[in-house]
Amino acid sequence: MARQFTAIYKKSGKWYLGWIEEIPGVNTQGKTLKETKENLKEALLLILETNRFLNKKEVTGGKVIREPLSVSL
Repeated sequence: MARQFTAIYKKSGKWYLGWIEEIPGVNTQGKTLKETKENLKEALLLILETNRFLNKKEVTGGKVIREPLSVSL
């Protein structure tokens, strides 16, 4: 399932900064815009994977309902 996020890029001196508008903490930098875009995809995947892992660890024991949620904006 593909999800869509908003990537923001900004040149700062010799570096490009990049972050995901919808998810705090997903940010990166690179020497080129291409490098920054690649780094940002990796950062987003790592954050999503880490959050999924941490939440599964936290919700052990007891009854938990886990289901997909889709929204359209």
